[in-house]
Amino acid sequence: MEPLPLILAPMAGFTDAPFRLLCRRLGADRTVTEMVSAQAMVYKDRKTATLAKIPEGDDHCAIQLFGHDPAVMGEAAAMLASGDYAGVSYAHPPVAIDINMGCPVRKIVASGDGSALMQNPALCGQVVAAVVRTVRIPVTVKIRAGWDKEHVNAVEVAAACVENGAAQIAVHGRTRNQMYAPSSDNGVIRSVRQALPANVPVIGNGDIRSVADALAMVEETGCSGIMIGREALGNPWIFAAVGAVFAGQTYIPPTEDEIRRTAMDLVAAIVQDKGEEAGVRESRGRAAHFIRGMRGSARMREGLNRACTLAQVREILQD
Repeated sequence: MEPLPLILAPMAGFTDAPFRLLCRRLGADRTVTEMVSAQAMVYKDRKTATLAKIPEGDDHCAIQLFGHDPAVMGEAAAMLASGDYAGVSYAHPPVAIDINMGCPVRKIVASGDGSALMQNPALCGQVVAAVVRTVRIPVTVKIRAGWDKEHVNAVEVAAACVENGAAQIAVHGRTRNQMYAPSSDNGVIRSVRQALPANVPVIGNGDIRSVADALAMVEETGCSGIMIGREALGNPWIFAAVGAVFAGQTYIPPTEDEIRRTAMDLVAAIVQDKGEEAGVRESRGRAAHFIRGMRGSARMREGLNRACTLAQVREILQD
């Protein structure tokens, strides 16, 4: 089978620089940052700027931007693409600006952002056009199937985005109202693939939990690449596993000791990036993703929830 690009899906609170680097090391071909607020960028918020950090080694990283005002989106995209803003930290320039039209979280859609944009395909096109006008790097878009089951309009939204200059469309096969259940619909992704010009990549996203899921996604949709999100949180080796099948190679899964060490390495990297207090607080739940299903995992999770220092986390994971 011809290898397709494997992309780490953007996830707020998870796809920070340390985790993106880990996934790159374990086989992800591309990464996308956490969501960056266009409004906050224009207001020159330094905390928001740190979300766009691109570290050494993350050399195929897109910056994901959210908002709904075309003018604000264009201004923020120009700042991010050029690196001309306070708090910029790029070891490599961003390879694309990715527009979020898929986030289903209430506080995002309540402001008219994320998947709320899909209720107005014309506005989707205007947002893309405004960003395309202000940057010289590719502009990509991530969408969902639609707003709800009565309004499955991914094809219409994708077409509006491509007509206005989008270079790639990633499709999550659920509506906003479905959030993350029931199962993602590969038929929606296939419909977008069939509707768009062949030279515009369509990336499939949703429910990739195994190699079999990835193969089914390719077969059922004809997608140009695969985007993996939640499964990677505790199993970043999913990229290596899928990549090995595409390359016709044998995949050797990690041992339990390797999983524990990798979880510890991630926590340590987050602490180095954000300081011990904030780093441990933010990474306790993230370490717990790695140990799910392990013998004694309930006891380890309880310990992690109480951990306050890096040494305590290390003791729990190495016990």
